[in-house]
Amino acid sequence: MNDDASYDPYAMPTDAIQEPPETLWKALRKIGPGIILAGSIVGSGELIATTTLGAKWGYMFLWLILFSCVIKVFVQIELGRVAISSGKPTLGVLNELPGWRYRVNWQVWWWLFMVLATVAQLGAMVGAVGQALNLAMPGLGEWAIRSCGGETTAIGRFLTAHPEHPWAVVTGLVAVGLLLSGGYLLIERLTTFLVVSITFVTVACVVALQWTTKFAISWADIASGFDFHFPSDAADRAVAITKAFAVFGMTGVGAAELYSYPYWCLEKGYARFVGPRTDDDAWAHRANGWMRVMHLDAWVSMVVFTLATVSFYLLGATVLKRLELYPEGKNFIAELASMYVQVFGQWTWYFFLIGAWAVLFKTLYVASAAHSRLTSDFFSMAGFVRYENAHDRLRMIRILCVFFPMLALVFYLAVGEPREMVNFGGFAQGVTLPVIAGATLYLRYKETDPRIAPSRLTDAIVWVTFLLVTVFAGWAVWDQVTKWVG
Repeated sequence: MNDDASYDPYAMPTDAIQEPPETLWKALRKIGPGIILAGSIVGSGELIATTTLGAKWGYMFLWLILFSCVIKVFVQIELGRVAISSGKPTLGVLNELPGWRYRVNWQVWWWLFMVLATVAQLGAMVGAVGQALNLAMPGLGEWAIRSCGGETTAIGRFLTAHPEHPWAVVTGLVAVGLLLSGGYLLIERLTTFLVVSITFVTVACVVALQWTTKFAISWADIASGFDFHFPSDAADRAVAITKAFAVFGMTGVGAAELYSYPYWCLEKGYARFVGPRTDDDAWAHRANGWMRVMHLDAWVSMVVFTLATVSFYLLGATVLKRLELYPEGKNFIAELASMYVQVFGQWTWYFFLIGAWAVLFKTLYVASAAHSRLTSDFFSMAGFVRYENAHDRLRMIRILCVFFPMLALVFYLAVGEPREMVNFGGFAQGVTLPVIAGATLYLRYKETDPRIAPSRLTDAIVWVTFLLVTVFAGWAVWDQVTKWVG
């Protein structure tokens, strides 16, 4: 966000109007929100949840990983279409929906509860980054233990058992510093570099497996990921479905990313470039032109995060499964690192730790930035604060940019189990998918200008997406409830 208090990325002044790019190359130079989204997507869900799902169940859920990555993009695009058509961010349009309300619409309250649950995922990222940095540079933990009196004191004994905690604290503080030091452009540029680098390296690792004897992936392996089989044992089947649904909730465009994407579109300037809605043909021409740019942005990012997600899953299903490794607890990152070492050699130990740091820190950074923007909107809509100008809003966002990384750090210090924290947040996002998909359908017919309406095919796919995510959510919740009752 621009530091100039006179700049409001959510305002639509007429002097900001721009004609849409006319060539593919010029359009590619205008993408960015989707890459930021990919930065949030390619993170804990991929490195932690996706690899462990493959480690436990092999190639069984490859179909679900691909489905998760592709199908939710249609909902993402429709939310972006509403933002361009109306100039309003996600929570703003959700707050105008009919239904029960106390200060704000129930849809906004649902979003808030989901965000609080997904802070557990951010806590997992803080902890996993701390583990990676402690493995690479254990000196900080050792210094902290000595400074606290070693094992002669309670805190010294605690740090001896959890030497990654000092690095977790540093991670949270660094995230806060970066979030306070820049706005949209810094987020976009840093995220683009990290996402492209991580995706390239992960895909290269999967390709390199084919030159090994023990870990080569056959066509039969890939085919087994599309035969839609489940464990024969009822208890194992229930566990598999619950874990798979959590992964479905957080891979591809998760519920949290669906809420945040219109905000990034607005900050990029798509709605500003279109201008306030009018009845003339010029507005419709600009809106459809910038819609094409937004489509390109969404599908380019989908290719990137799908490549990364599938690659992480294949690494888990191939290497971890065959080595019978199932990472968890405080040794989670070390056990994941062994996946690379046992295939490619000891030299990859530090290489993986750097990659793990980049994957997880990037997601912590982007997700905290997104949560801060939406939460600042929530406070205003609920009447808890009042923004007199863009500077007041910016100040609240900065306060929240401190709050979310610190809350995530507290979560990790209190729980200390990254895998379960990720699964908990993923489940919360999964059960939210029908809520946001249903709202998207309502907005499609009530808010989107007919002149930039999607095709009938797109409408049909969004309806199918809503029905499928509802079935998935109901199935997973039923399994979870019966497990608790049983």
